[in-house]
Amino acid sequence: MDSKKDYYEVLGVPRDADAKTIKRAFLKKARVLHPDVSDDPDAEEKFKEVNQAYSVLSDERRRANYDRYGDENGPAGFGSDYVDMSDIFNGSGFGINDIFDSFFGGGASGGTSRVSRTRGRDMGIRLTVTLAEAAAGVTKTIAYDRLAPCDDCGGTGVAEGGRERICDRCHGTGRVIEVQRTIFGQMQTQTTCPVCHGSGKVVDKPCETCEGQGRTPSREAVEVKVPAGVHSGQTIRVSGKGEAGVRGDVSGDLVVSIEVAQDERFERQGDDLYTTVRVDALEAIVGTTVTVDGIMKGERVKVEIPAGCQYGQQIRVERRGMPRQGMISRGSLIAVVQVIVPTGLDKRQLFDIAGIVAERTLGDEGGVAREGARAEGEGDSPAKDEEAEHLADERWTAPKNPFKDAKRKSRQRDRGEHK
Repeated sequence: MDSKKDYYEVLGVPRDADAKTIKRAFLKKARVLHPDVSDDPDAEEKFKEVNQAYSVLSDERRRANYDRYGDENGPAGFGSDYVDMSDIFNGSGFGINDIFDSFFGGGASGGTSRVSRTRGRDMGIRLTVTLAEAAAGVTKTIAYDRLAPCDDCGGTGVAEGGRERICDRCHGTGRVIEVQRTIFGQMQTQTTCPVCHGSGKVVDKPCETCEGQGRTPSREAVEVKVPAGVHSGQTIRVSGKGEAGVRGDVSGDLVVSIEVAQDERFERQGDDLYTTVRVDALEAIVGTTVTVDGIMKGERVKVEIPAGCQYGQQIRVERRGMPRQGMISRGSLIAVVQVIVPTGLDKRQLFDIAGIVAERTLGDEGGVAREGARAEGEGDSPAKDEEAEHLADERWTAPKNPFKDAKRKSRQRDRGEHK
C-alpha cells in the first residue's frame, strides 16, 4: 500500500470512528472489491489497500501508533510482549485473504447458507520465544485474523425482527432425494439441499453485516501462556479462538506451535544446557572457581574447575539447566572448559615460569641418564640377569682349590729331607 494514502480515507471513516464503524466500512468495501466478486481489473490491489487499512485501524495498539507517529509500528515497534502473527498461520495457508474466501464462499445470500459445514475450523499459528522465556515461562499476546462472531447479530446471523427456521425443502435434514428416469428405470440420488445448502435451517431476515452467517472477518488478539520448560514443536491449544462457527455453531480452537529460538550463550540438549567457560591456563593447573550467569534472571552459577583441568573437559553442575515441564526439578548446566594461555605477564612472572619449566626439563633429563646407565650395565642374556639377582640376594663365596693343599705338603717334605 502507498504510504502516502491515509488509512481512514481508504476505509472512508472519520479519524474518531469507533471499532464497529471501522469494521462495517471495511466489510462493505471488501464485499465490493474482493477479487472473487468484482470485475474491476484493479480489484485485487484495491482489496489489499482496504485490508491493510483495516488490519491497522482494527488493532488498538497499531492504530494508536499510527495516529501518534504516522506508522503502525511506532518509534520502536510493539515491544517484547507483543507478536504480530497475521501473516504466518503455521503453513496452513490461512491469511486474511483466505478468511475472506471462506467468508464469501460461505455467505448467506437471500437468507440461506452456502456451506454444509457449520462448525468452525481449528487455526494454527507459530510463536517464537527466547530460551530464557522458555526457561521461566512467559505470557505472549498474539494478534491474528479470523472469522469471529458477528458483533451486530451476536453470532446468530439473524437481524432484529427475523428468525431462524427449519428448511421447508429438506425438513431440516440438509439432504434431498432426487428421482431421475433413465432407460434402465428410475434412479434415486441424494444431494445437498439447494435451499439451505446442507445446514437444514434458513434465516428469513439475515443480518446485513454478516449476511446471515453469524461471523465476520476480524482482527483479534489473544494471550498465550507458555509454560516453563517448553520445547520446540510443542503446541498450546486455546479453546474457542479458532474460526467461529456458522450462526452460533461451535468455534474451532487456536493451536499455537512453539518454537524456541537459539541462544548465544547456551546450547540446549533435552533439559541440559551446554555453555563454554574460559579459564586461564595457570588457573587450570592449580584449579579455580568460575562464576557464570545462569539461564534464569539474576541467577549466578559457580563452576568448580579441578586442578589439572584440560581443554574441552566438561564439568556438570546439577539442577542449573532447563526446568522440566510440570516438575520442580531441573536439568544440568554443563560447562565446557576452554583453557586460554595468559598474555601480558611481566618479566618476573615469566622468569618464575621459566624456572619451573627448566626444573622439570632437568628432572626429565636426569631420569633419562639414569635409565641409560642402568641399561648399559645390564647384560642382554637371561643368565646374567639371574646372576645379578643371585648376587643381590646373598654373599657369594668362591669354591676351594683342590690342588692347593697337595702342593703345600710336597714343599714341606722337601724341606725336611734337606735338613
